[in-house]
Amino acid sequence: MKIVFLKVLYPIEIKVIKLKCKHFGTCGSCSVYELSYDEELEAKKERVVSLLSPFGVSNLEVFAADSSHYRARAEFKIWHEGDRASYAMGRLDRKGAVTIEECPKVIEPIERRMDRLLAAINRSEILKHRLFTVEFLATTMDESLITLIYHRKLDDQWEVEARQLEKDLNVSIMGRSRKQKVVLSQEFVTESLLIDDQTYHYRHYESSFTQPNPAVNIKMIEWAIRQAKKVKGGDFLESYCGLGNFTLPLSRHFDRVLATEISKRSIKAANENCQLNGVENITFVRLSSEEMTQALNQERQFQRLSGVDLEGYNFSTVLVDPPRAGLDEATIALIANMEHIIYISCNPETLARDLVPLTQTHTIEEVAIFDQFPHTLHVESGVFLTKK
Repeated sequence: MKIVFLKVLYPIEIKVIKLKCKHFGTCGSCSVYELSYDEELEAKKERVVSLLSPFGVSNLEVFAADSSHYRARAEFKIWHEGDRASYAMGRLDRKGAVTIEECPKVIEPIERRMDRLLAAINRSEILKHRLFTVEFLATTMDESLITLIYHRKLDDQWEVEARQLEKDLNVSIMGRSRKQKVVLSQEFVTESLLIDDQTYHYRHYESSFTQPNPAVNIKMIEWAIRQAKKVKGGDFLESYCGLGNFTLPLSRHFDRVLATEISKRSIKAANENCQLNGVENITFVRLSSEEMTQALNQERQFQRLSGVDLEGYNFSTVLVDPPRAGLDEATIALIANMEHIIYISCNPETLARDLVPLTQTHTIEEVAIFDQFPHTLHVESGVFLTKK
C-alpha cells in the first residue's frame, strides 16, 4: 500500500505497518498512514525541523502521546440500517461512512460507555428515532458528558428516558436539535490535571474548545512553564487564551496577567476556572487578537475593557496560541516589542511564515513538538523566543 498524497509533507519512505484497530486504513478518524508510532513521530519531527531550518533549527524536543486511550472528546455519526443504529465515521477515502465497533483512541471513560450507550439507544425507539450524532466529552477523573443530536424536536418522553440513561451510565446527558438544547443536569465536565506538581481544575463546556489529549496537554503546559521560569517576573499577556488552559498554571510565575479570547463561552469558563483554582492575578477580557492589538496600541477603545488599566501593565512575556491561520500582521508587530514570546502553533506552515518577521527582532531559544493527534497529519509546535 502506497499513500502518495503524503510525499510533499513527509520526505521519508512510507512503509505499511498495521495498527491495532480493525478500522484503521478505512475510518477517516486516523487519516494519515500505517507507520509504527515511532516512525510516525519521526516523520512529524522531520517535517517541523525542515520548515524551521531557515531559522537555524536543526533539532527539537519531542513529546509523544500514549499509544492508545488518549482522546478525551469524540464525535460519532449514527448510522441507521433497518431497525438498528451503529456508530459511524466518514471513510478515509471520503466515499461514504464506515460503521465503528471500536475506537482505541478515546480515553477509557468514553470507551467503557460506548457499547452500553449504543445498546440503550437500540432498545429505545424514543432515544433512537432520528438520532444522527453522538458527542462524548470526558475527563481523566471519569466524569463524562454525552450529547445526543437529533433531526427532530425533543419532548417529555425523550427527557424521561434520557434521565434514566444518565443514572444507568453515571454521566450527564444533553439533547440537541435545531433551535433546541436540553440540559438535564449540567453542560460541562470538570477536569483535574497535575501540572508542575500542582493540581489545576478546569471546567470544560460542551461545544467549546478544549485540548483533546490530556496527557500531552500536561506536557505542553509544563514546557511553557519551563520557558516562563527563565523570565524574571513582570506581567504576562496571552492571546487566544481559551478557558485558561495555559493561563492558570503560568500565572504563578508573573505579577499580573491579561488574557484575551473572542469566545464568550470560553471567557465564562476561564473566569469560573480562576475561581475554582483560587487564582486572583488574572484579568480575562473578551477580545479578538486584532482587537487586543488595537487596544494596546491605543487605536481603539472598548467598553469590555472598562476598569482595566492597560497602561499599568509591564509585559515581559506574551503567549500566543492562534488557530491554523496563524497571526495577523498587526499582532506580530505588537508582540515583536515583547522581551519574550511563547508561540504555540497547530500549523507548522503558518508558524514558519510568522517566524520570518519575528526572528528579525528575536532569537529562537527552544523548539518542541507535542503529538496531540497521533495517526493524523496534525502536530502542535512550541517556540520560545527572546529579544535580540
